[in-house]
Amino acid sequence: MDNSIARDQRKMIVPAVRIMEDESEVVAWVEMPGVLREGLEIKIDGNTLTIDGKRSDGIPAGRFLLHERRHGEYHKAFTIDSSIDRDGIAADLAEGVLTLRLKVKEAAKPRKIAVS
Repeated sequence: MDNSIARDQRKMIVPAVRIMEDESEVVAWVEMPGVLREGLEIKIDGNTLTIDGKRSDGIPAGRFLLHERRHGEYHKAFTIDSSIDRDGIAADLAEGVLTLRLKVKEAAKPRKIAVS
């Protein structure tokens, strides 16, 4: 294995995520402190939704006496099913939390059947 690839993978931060759903949408909150909108990339390819974020720490060069804060790039990928409207995905970043709203297709929503 190429050592440079292994080194890059160690720097990846897997963000904490909270996901909930109801009949009309799936909402995901992804914790990405230190990431600005310019450093965020959200892609959908087939059934995979990928989130990549680059933290802009602005850390000066020098010798650290103590360094407990994690650094690197965020990466998270989700598999989404066919019930999600790929054109109905919205994203918002505020206070270090990325909020994704994934709309459920009308045809996939539960509906009541009238009995005659």
